[in-house]
Amino acid sequence: MNSARWWRSLEGGRVLCELCPRGCRLADGDKGFCQVRRAEGHALVTDAYGVSSGFCVDPIEKKPLYHFHPGAQVLSFGTIGCNLGCSFCQNWPLSRGQARLHATRPEDIVRMALAQDCLGVAFTYNEPIVSAEFCLEVAAACREAGLAAVAVTSGYISDKARESFFDAMDAANVDLKGFTEAFYRDYCSARLGPVLETLEYLAQRKRTWVEVTTLVIPGANDGEAELEAQGQWMMERLGPGVPLHLSAFHPDYKLLDRPRTPLSTLQRVREIVEGQGLRYVYLGNVRDEDGGTTWCHACGRSLIEREGFEVSSLELWHGACPECGERLAGVFNT
Repeated sequence: MNSARWWRSLEGGRVLCELCPRGCRLADGDKGFCQVRRAEGHALVTDAYGVSSGFCVDPIEKKPLYHFHPGAQVLSFGTIGCNLGCSFCQNWPLSRGQARLHATRPEDIVRMALAQDCLGVAFTYNEPIVSAEFCLEVAAACREAGLAAVAVTSGYISDKARESFFDAMDAANVDLKGFTEAFYRDYCSARLGPVLETLEYLAQRKRTWVEVTTLVIPGANDGEAELEAQGQWMMERLGPGVPLHLSAFHPDYKLLDRPRTPLSTLQRVREIVEGQGLRYVYLGNVRDEDGGTTWCHACGRSLIEREGFEVSSLELWHGACPECGERLAGVFNT
């Protein structure tokens, strides 16, 4: 238990959590939707401070981030809780606060990352926004040690907390789970608008490298009109250089009546969003050589080839195509 940020007192002894758009109003002892922020003695506390549900060294491509130090390793760790209620959640025990936790400190996490020769630390597995206080302390310790901080997130955060959280991150992959309010309402118990605000904020600030992931669910968010609108919005509001990862769905949690996403569907979706002008569109959770390759948008040369999450070929010259000299959008050390 630790004191939380982003809250204020209400009449009658309640507290208002202002971390995310839900604005949970909590009486003494109540937990928020996220399961980790709680009213205690007319104040807000967090149960996700100084704890971890697990650690793993992963390729940065697994986050997925394809244009941020390709081939690097990151130390992934998570806590518990989530402020969305996705019926297709693939980590639902963590999201619903049902996991065994281990005490840990920012300096312990940094020490582990350095010992494993990692580029940095990735906040993942569950939604890092709900444990923002702890993540920010870890991110500060990473920066002091010369390590990167990476967030894998839904981007569902209030304008009061958005700047503090994301300005501490060197990179983020934001889940854009669908592109209609109806999808967010029916499948995620949330709203689309705040996620779009987060993405626009990141694109405008340019402090944090950002990539986007959309899990393509058959019969739910794979309509041609919806995907055309998403591609057009990303092109206009984020720019052509923000990578989009289209991932295959598999049945999980409460959404067990839908089939896995066929490769042919992902390839069709890719054509739709590329048709809006996006330069870097990738296919995830499937084996597809073309869908995992980074191409020069100017001359068409293959620049980064991947086998699964492993980089098999990397041909960049100071972040540019060695053939035509066109710069590749991203953050590279070669």
